[in-house]
Amino acid sequence: MKKIIYIVLDGLGDLPLKELGNKTPLEAALTPNMDRLAQKGKTGLVYPVGKGIAPESDIAVISLLGYDAHKYYTGRGPLESFAEGLTVNDGDVAFRVNFATVAEDGKTIKDRRVGRNLTTEEATALSKEINSKVTLSSGTFEFKNTIGHRGILVIRGMRSKLSGWITNTDPAYDREGVFGVAKEKFDKFVIESVPMAGYEQSSEAKEAAKLINEFTLKSNKALNEAAVNKKRVAEGKMPGNMILSRDAGDHLPKFPDITTLHNMKFGSFVQMPVEKGIALLTGMDIIDVPQSTGHLDVDYPVWAKVALESIKKYDGIYVHIKGPDEPAHDGDFKLKKDIIEAIDKYFFTNLLANLDINNTIVCVTADHSTVCAVKAHTADPVPILTSGGNIKPDGSMSFSERAAKLGSIGEIKGVDIMPLLVNLAKE
Repeated sequence: MKKIIYIVLDGLGDLPLKELGNKTPLEAALTPNMDRLAQKGKTGLVYPVGKGIAPESDIAVISLLGYDAHKYYTGRGPLESFAEGLTVNDGDVAFRVNFATVAEDGKTIKDRRVGRNLTTEEATALSKEINSKVTLSSGTFEFKNTIGHRGILVIRGMRSKLSGWITNTDPAYDREGVFGVAKEKFDKFVIESVPMAGYEQSSEAKEAAKLINEFTLKSNKALNEAAVNKKRVAEGKMPGNMILSRDAGDHLPKFPDITTLHNMKFGSFVQMPVEKGIALLTGMDIIDVPQSTGHLDVDYPVWAKVALESIKKYDGIYVHIKGPDEPAHDGDFKLKKDIIEAIDKYFFTNLLANLDINNTIVCVTADHSTVCAVKAHTADPVPILTSGGNIKPDGSMSFSERAAKLGSIGEIKGVDIMPLLVNLAKE
């Protein structure tokens, strides 16, 4: 039985840009290591969840790990809250949230991410303000910041259970059933949450919407008065004075154990709470990775070393690297290209130099396309490569969206990848 190293590069996929000579950031990037893997293996295209779906990372990762997101997904809020140690009982409603900046009217959004420069230390101080100064009329809550401007919120009803079938206050995301969907265009105003279609008469949904709206209003008042925000304004920075919520869910998903499904023990190292939550709930071990220094030439070699050490202990490891996604959300195609090059140079160079490729299946793909031109996730497919073990080359010359169209893997869905890799490991 061969080992599996399954690497997902967050937001890797893109569309051609005239500024890059009609190439995508991946096609324009210098990636000799990933190209070599493609040349020695097979390539193709993946629709992470399905054609026509522009997925958030959570439903994409669930699918990439071989689970039907339509069957198991219960919302991003419960996943991230669980990952960060908050209790989510059936009937509690959990949200993924962002610190954001709003105008004095409390409604007009100036920046959904506080200029992307809210430090984790500042967010921690703001979280303390919320937890100590906000109270709800008919519920209790736990609020916790995670990384930068991101956070989680769990609300518990005093009188009854709550329903997650409510709309977001964050205008950048919509809901299609239980799935969160990023909008390409949206009005920059905080939205009042209401029960979703079909749940208008649900007392549990009405109560949940009332409580999140109350929390939104009261936390805005507390944040405006916070010393951290007054200091940021004095320094010419945006205040983190609004909490935008999305992707509510009222219970945790119940995944079949991944070890039992494939008779293989998996470890995972991931950067973001949502991936950690999914890994834990599917039965993967969490591999500790040193905190990021912010310097890719330092971080990526360390991560490669961790991967090499970890693969000795497990049948397979799942590696999720956030890198390409954030600059794409900002429309920064040059930085996205640079980060892809850094992953190849610093992560893959160190990984492949010491890897027994003949006894290892390496898979590289993405959880979704984050297209620089629209600064959002899209429904476009992402490239995939499989290499190592007994895999025979299919004539692929590089790892890119364009080359992957010609690969022998063809077009597959995210749920098809795990069975494919397990079968390749057995050959």
